[in-house]
Amino acid sequence: MISRHSRRGATPVAAAAAAALLAALAACAAPAAPTSFPASGSGLAPTGPTQAATLVSVTDGDTIRVKIGGVEYRVRYTGIDTTEIGDTPEPFSLEARTANSELLGEREIILEKDVSETDRFGRLLRYVWVRGDGGGWTLVNLELLRAGLARVVTFPPDVKYHDSLFRPAEREAREAGLGIWEP
Repeated sequence: MISRHSRRGATPVAAAAAAALLAALAACAAPAAPTSFPASGSGLAPTGPTQAATLVSVTDGDTIRVKIGGVEYRVRYTGIDTTEIGDTPEPFSLEARTANSELLGEREIILEKDVSETDRFGRLLRYVWVRGDGGGWTLVNLELLRAGLARVVTFPPDVKYHDSLFRPAEREAREAGLGIWEP
């Protein structure tokens, strides 16, 4: 398990993995158009209460700022945790922020609520969705897990996708040695 307070630097293998991920993400982009990503899964779509939002900024791999009805909110991704950027960025924190930005692109964001409204810091807790170019849905939280740039965290009662999507994605990334799970 990666410590949230790890101070080790990125290894050449980690740098190569991050470069490959960023190259793959960049290759999906069309000139002067929103970034293109495949849908997270066949038939996968938000099933809970949703709200459209406009991206203001990407704070890190698991936190963004959005506007809803002209009001700005901080949003913390439900069910995942990425390494911290802080004064001294932890391994893969910058890669997680970049991947988060690429996944969100300039598309409309759909925020899906599980059970809790906010965390103890006043941030909205949400699953973050965007539509792929083919019209299918992409669950950003899930894609960060699949890329090995996040780990699953569970804070009941917000566990909607924990067993069905998040744990299997984390396991696959770990077994493949991706991102934070590099050997």
